[in-house]
Amino acid sequence: MPTLGDLKGRIKQLLQGYTRNQEQITWLSSPMLATDTVFNVDLSTATAVNRGLVEIDDELILVNTYSSTTGIVNVAASTNGRGVENTTAASHATNAIVTMDPDFPMQRITEALNQTIQATYPDLYQMVTYDFPKVAARYEYPMPTAAEDILRVTFDTIGPSRVKAPSQAWRFNPQCQIDTVGGLTTGKSLEIMDFVVPGRTIHVIYTAPPGTLVSDTDDYVSVVGYPERTTDMMMYGAVARLLSGVEAARLQQKSVESTERAPLVPTGAATNAAKYYWGLYQQRMQEEIDRLHQLFPSYQTFLA
Repeated sequence: MPTLGDLKGRIKQLLQGYTRNQEQITWLSSPMLATDTVFNVDLSTATAVNRGLVEIDDELILVNTYSSTTGIVNVAASTNGRGVENTTAASHATNAIVTMDPDFPMQRITEALNQTIQATYPDLYQMVTYDFPKVAARYEYPMPTAAEDILRVTFDTIGPSRVKAPSQAWRFNPQCQIDTVGGLTTGKSLEIMDFVVPGRTIHVIYTAPPGTLVSDTDDYVSVVGYPERTTDMMMYGAVARLLSGVEAARLQQKSVESTERAPLVPTGAATNAAKYYWGLYQQRMQEEIDRLHQLFPSYQTFLA
C-alpha cells in the first residue's frame, strides 16, 4: 500500500519530469537535533552546500556559513534559521539527505496533497460501518462524531435466513440535543421508527470526510479511507496546485539563471501545464464519483 512518503516521491517526479535536472545534494554525517544550530555533512560532497535555503527531510533551514574542508554547516540566525517557511524544526538521522534550494519543498507537496484529498469531499467520502443493539422502547441512538451523513441502515431479523432487513423509517439528526444521561454525547443521532426486535443488531453505514496524511509512514488507504486506485487522481490534483505557483517565478529576475531562462520558457507554460494536470484530475474525479454510486447504490435503487 502506498504511504505518504511514496506519494511525495511520485509527485516530485511528475513536477520535475523523469529526466529532470539533478538538484544539488549532500547528506548528514551525524544526527541532528531539533535545536541544533550546527550540523555536519558528508565531506566528499560538502562542496555542494550553498548559503541560503536547504531542505532536510521536510524541514527547511537557512544556512549562513559552511566549510568544505570540515563539513560543518552553521545555521543562520541561530534557532530562527530552523523550520523556516512554515516548516517544523525536527530531529534528523545520520544519512538524511540535504537538498540545496529545493524546487518543490516536501512540506509544500504534503500540503498540496492533503488539500487535494480534502477538496474531494463531499463528492467522494469514506464509508464507515457502525453497529449497535436495539434497545426496547428506544428510538434515538447516538452516532459517532465523524458521521456526516448516513447511506444505509439495516437490522438483523429473527430466524435462519440471516437476511438483514433494510430500515424504511429512519432519520439522521446531525444537530441533536446533547443528553449525557441518555448517552447522546456527540451531538449526532439516528432515529429509527421501524419495528426491530430488542437485542437485534442495527447496522449503519455512514459517510465521513477523508483523513489527513501527516507522517511519511502513514498508509494512504487506512488513513485517508479511499481505495488505492484513487492515488493517481490525488497526485494529478497536487501537481496542478503546485505548478500553478511556478508562473510567479518568472517575475523573479534577480538571478542570472532566471534571466537566461526567461526567453526560453514561454509565458504561461507553467499555467498550461497546471491546467493539463487539473483536467486529468477532474476526469478521474468524475470517474470515481460514478464508480462510487454504481458500487454502493441506495436501497431505493436496489429495490426498484
